[in-house]
Amino acid sequence: MSTPSILERLSAHRMLAAVPQKQLEWVANHGVMRTLDSGVVLTAKDGQVEGLHIVLSGHFAIYVDRGAGRRKIMEWRAGDVTGFLPYSRLVSPPGDVTAEEPSEVFTVPREYMEEMTRECYELTAILVHIMLDRARHFTASYLHDEKLVSLGKLAAGLAHELNNPASAIARSASSLASSLLETEDAARLLGSACLSTEQSALANRLREAGLTGGVRAVLSPLKQEERENAIILWLEKHHADASVAEALAETDVTFDLLDQLAASIQGPALNAALRWVAAGCASRRLASEIHESSSRIYDLVGAIKGFTEMDRASVPEPVDVERGMTNTLVVLRAKAKEKSVALSLSAGRDLPRVNGFGGELNQVWLNLIDNALDAVNEGGHVELVASREGDKVVVRIIDDGAGVPAEIRDRIFDPFFSTKPTGQGTGLGLDIVRRLVQRHNGQVELESQPGRTEFRVTLPVAESQRGVVS
Repeated sequence: MSTPSILERLSAHRMLAAVPQKQLEWVANHGVMRTLDSGVVLTAKDGQVEGLHIVLSGHFAIYVDRGAGRRKIMEWRAGDVTGFLPYSRLVSPPGDVTAEEPSEVFTVPREYMEEMTRECYELTAILVHIMLDRARHFTASYLHDEKLVSLGKLAAGLAHELNNPASAIARSASSLASSLLETEDAARLLGSACLSTEQSALANRLREAGLTGGVRAVLSPLKQEERENAIILWLEKHHADASVAEALAETDVTFDLLDQLAASIQGPALNAALRWVAAGCASRRLASEIHESSSRIYDLVGAIKGFTEMDRASVPEPVDVERGMTNTLVVLRAKAKEKSVALSLSAGRDLPRVNGFGGELNQVWLNLIDNALDAVNEGGHVELVASREGDKVVVRIIDDGAGVPAEIRDRIFDPFFSTKPTGQGTGLGLDIVRRLVQRHNGQVELESQPGRTEFRVTLPVAESQRGVVS
């Protein structure tokens, strides 16, 4: 049996079966057959797409690395078409296109594309539909990957923020049981001291003074040691048990109140009163720490819930921009702390709402603020400003980093373009920002110079608040 000719194989191709024979002849006369072994790269990530690739046999796949390892995002088999398609702006693929097994591909060089669109109308129409399907597939893939990246940032930020209050709760709860036992023992000892009404009132005054401050402001280690040493000296001067010094030093008890107590009570009764005061203050302090830490966790969970908009309907609705930005700052606060970056947010009085999807707008703020944090040096500053300008809400994210070089500003919103080191940037964040802002009928702009970079997002005010002046 004779080997089928290129024209016969093109006629039998799944995507090209409906193309008129004359147009297939044009393709056969302007292309070249290529055979690739398994593992051979058809088009490298940094290379130019040579032309229209008609897959005749085998299997090709495209792999990308968006910071989480190499991953297959699309594949083609016999009967598929890929590469440079009519009216496409594609120059380089987002990843290596590799043969998964011995494969045959018929390539029409890209310099013939303009002629093909003139000579092969039906073929061009088919290829344009293929290009649109490919664009939709890649867009869905970009959004999915960017959501995963954001989820990773969200999880890391939340874990970091929850660690301190959770550790404080565990530590305080562990100490509280023994502190309560000490409080009970101290109360029994105080009862056996048979204090007078006046003496009991003084002990209560001292105890209340130690309790009113709640969780005491944290002193520096040096100042805390100085306070504890001063209390030890006072206790030794009055022949009292110095073991309560640490607990008393953690309160706002004054030496004036201690002197009043010592003037009224001496000996074992003074020790009993001081032990009762110290134990009560320690127990209350531990309970307050648990309350403060659990409240912090509650606030964090509320902020995360607000950031993800997890309880919102999947239809456009009025969105509180200031609230979304505030919740986003909670997510990124840990990263800012690591670089000692100052974050500030100012919003105009009664900032109007915008119509859209809160979760998607929070994605915009996350990407822009995260990029700003990456751009500034340690100890830098990132400023967020939201204001109303006519029937628009304008959000500015300003950083004092080195700025975006003039030669790349026009490419900053292109997909897969990144100035970050390999593995640290996906090149998708600003492309996603542009797409999401456009979805909300807005625009995003960049102004940059050394020491000041501003990303400006403009969104239309929700219809229900048009004409309402703050």
